[in-house]
Amino acid sequence: MNKQIRCYVALFISVLLCACSSRHVPAPVSSLNNNINDYPSRININGGKYTVQKGDTLYSIAFSAGKDFRELAKNNSIPSPYTIVPGQVVSLLEPSRSRVTQKKYKKKAVKKSSHLQKSNRKLKKELDKPKKRRYVQKQANQKISKPQGSTNRKLSWFWPAKGKIIQRFSNKENGYKGLQIANKKGTAVFAAAQGTVVYAGSALRGYGNLIILKHNDDYLSAYAHNSKLLIKEKQIVKAGQKIAEIGNSESSVTALRFEIRYRGKAVNPAKYLP
Repeated sequence: MNKQIRCYVALFISVLLCACSSRHVPAPVSSLNNNINDYPSRININGGKYTVQKGDTLYSIAFSAGKDFRELAKNNSIPSPYTIVPGQVVSLLEPSRSRVTQKKYKKKAVKKSSHLQKSNRKLKKELDKPKKRRYVQKQANQKISKPQGSTNRKLSWFWPAKGKIIQRFSNKENGYKGLQIANKKGTAVFAAAQGTVVYAGSALRGYGNLIILKHNDDYLSAYAHNSKLLIKEKQIVKAGQKIAEIGNSESSVTALRFEIRYRGKAVNPAKYLP
């Protein structure tokens, strides 16, 4: 009886050992998630509202939504320097047309009334003053009424990095909205024009380590997928200054994604670069 039990035990152990030796080799980790580098090529903020997260700036929200930062600031009554806080809700929609129309008519009426009052006062003063003083006053008014020069001086653009262009700007709705310049990791990234850093971080999904520069009230430039950021927000940079290093953060290739935005809309960088 004991001999029979020993036979059963030996048979059980041999079967168990065979089962263990025939197990499949585990699949490599890389094959468990083939989409590890399939990041979205565009950022879309869905809906008409956005709740501010830590690290956001009004510029980064406007950039993500394809809006002009001034438009968002005006529609949400956010004064310069456009400070926002986490949890704040930013409307991405324009005010209703009826409200805008009412404001326009109101402004026109006030402006017309004010202009009429000024004209009457000016006429009264001219009738009361000597001829010489009228001439001096007229000259002064002409100087004041001269249109002031635009704060948007002409920009001088420079290439943001050396390398091979592997993707170009497309006007298609879902096309690539910039230039993709490939080079080895650590290659210098330069400011394409003089400006102020309005965003430096990695909170915008799909852009990796991103820098956004404000050059004037009309133009922004963006530098994405960097391996290292060398500047901070609110810092003023010169054209050609090194601001980052090329990398592959949130990208399947090691390359710089460079964009230029004009009043919130992506434009072809090739038309601006020398």
